[in-house]
Amino acid sequence: MNTEKVIEYIVTWLKDYATNAKVNGFVIGISGGIDSAVTSTLCAKTGFPVLCVEMPIHQSENQVSRAKEHISQLKERFKKVSSIEVNLTHTFEKFKSAVPKIEDTTTLNMSLANTRARLRMTTLYYFAGLHGYLVAGTGNKVEDFGVGFFTKYGDGGVDLSPIADLMKSEVYEIAKFLEVPNTIQKAQPTDGLFGDSRTDEDQIGASYDELEWAMNQADLGKTINDFENREKEVFTIYKNRNKANKHKMVAIPVCEIPKELK
Repeated sequence: MNTEKVIEYIVTWLKDYATNAKVNGFVIGISGGIDSAVTSTLCAKTGFPVLCVEMPIHQSENQVSRAKEHISQLKERFKKVSSIEVNLTHTFEKFKSAVPKIEDTTTLNMSLANTRARLRMTTLYYFAGLHGYLVAGTGNKVEDFGVGFFTKYGDGGVDLSPIADLMKSEVYEIAKFLEVPNTIQKAQPTDGLFGDSRTDEDQIGASYDELEWAMNQADLGKTINDFENREKEVFTIYKNRNKANKHKMVAIPVCEIPKELK
C-alpha cells in the first residue's frame, strides 16, 4: 500500500465531502483505540475543526489514559482540534435501573453492551447538531464488511466512514505513518463495551490478522472444505459471523408496495 498517497486521498475525500455538505467540521468518539486515533488524525489533517469526544462508561483506566494521550497529541499538532469529556456512567446506570430486570445474563450483558454504544452515538449526534458537524465513523473493513463487529445504530450510526475500505493491518500502517502514540499502536484491540479486560479477539475467537486472511480467502471463492485445522476454524468463525451479521452490512429492508395497490 502506498501509505502516504492513501492518506492524501482520504483527507481530500473528507475535505471535499464536508465542503459539499456545507458543514463546519467533524465530531469523533475517542476510545483510546487505533481506529478512532487514525480517523481523528485524518479528519484533523483536513483543516476543518474536529471535536474529540470522550464518553467513558465504567471504562478501564488504560483506555482512558490512551484516549487522553492521543487527544493531547492531536491538539499540539492541529490548532482546530478541541475535546470534551461526557461521562455517561451515571446515564447508563439510570437506564439500567429504568428497564425491567431479566435473569438471562448472557442476553442481558450483550444488550447492555450495545446500549453503551447507542448512548455514545446519541451523544455524538447531540454535539454534531450543536456545531453543524458530521459524525465520522471509525470502523475498518474487517469490522464493517467482514464480521459485522459493531453495534447497529451505535458505533455503526455515523455520517461517513473514512477508513471502512481499509483492512486492520492497513489501519496500523497508516497509524505508524501518522505517528499515532505507540501506546495505542501496541494496545490489544477492544470495544470496551463490557467494562472488563476482554479484547476483540477474546470475543470473536480469532485475531484481526486471521480474520483479514479469511476475508481475502472468501473473496477468492474459497469454502470451508478448502482448509484444515486452525485455518478451517478461523474460516468458519469468519463465515458464521459474516452470515449472522449481514443485516448490519446492507441497507435496511423496505417493504415496497406494488403500484396497483396504491
